Amino acid sequence: MNNSMIGAMVTMSGVQKRLDMIADNVANVNTVGYKNKDTSFEDVLSRVQQQPEAFRQTGRAMPLGFNLGFGVRAAAMSTDMKQGSLKETGNPTDLAIEGSGLFAIEVNGQKAWTRNGSFGFTPDPLGTGLLLTTSEGHPVLDRNDIPVTAPLGSKVAIDKQGNLLVRDQGNGVPYVAHQLQIVEPQRPEGFVQGPDNTFVLASGATEADVFGAGAATAPVSSTIRQGYLEQSNVDLTDEMTEMMQIQRMFQMASRALTSSDTLMGLANTLRA
Repeated sequence: MNNSMIGAMVTMSGVQKRLDMIADNVANVNTVGYKNKDTSFEDVLSRVQQQPEAFRQTGRAMPLGFNLGFGVRAAAMSTDMKQGSLKETGNPTDLAIEGSGLFAIEVNGQKAWTRNGSFGFTPDPLGTGLLLTTSEGHPVLDRNDIPVTAPLGSKVAIDKQGNLLVRDQGNGVPYVAHQLQIVEPQRPEGFVQGPDNTFVLASGATEADVFGAGAATAPVSSTIRQGYLEQSNVDLTDEMTEMMQIQRMFQMASRALTSSDTLMGLANTLRA
């Protein structure tokens, strides 16, 4: 297999990964709290190939060597944490974060984080109160990593700092039952995509690595808007434009592969 075929095949593989990521972004353009994903590319084994000494002629203006590579590959995936637009819903348990913060939740017994504040109260497993959960049923955690709950028959409200204000049986003075855990990532690259539009820690990463020491109880600059939801930050126009560019790149690489195959076929049929 010659160099041009190797380069074309490697490039097509990397471009296909980017196309899959664009498709994922487009599919989630209306997903609450979704964050746009991007890919960076890098050369594969690029080097300088020296031409024969016979090419070294007096007065030659061009350099004797030429660059030889083996295509490009998808080097890394990044997540754009830029805030999306806020949409008013009027639902008191719908929460949107203004700032870079994330809600802490529990997914299958493990801690995760999300920007999707489409919450609601459901009866807890013991039937003694109400449990604040995501739309997928995952418990929302407070600053002590305890699921947020409210007594049966109570009225609740959530202020800008994430305090859950409870009025028992709808009467009396409201009191703070919990404070939602909101953390601001310092190194978002320590996240990987989790289930149900969540973020989980990458292999080997810790909460201190991503958020800093004591982030669960540290004050944050982000605030909460009750009755709002954050929309996806995917720009459909940008995604469609990039998709056309990536498709042309894939088409060029596939033509290079076809041309290399044709040339090899001609070489194999030559007669001495």
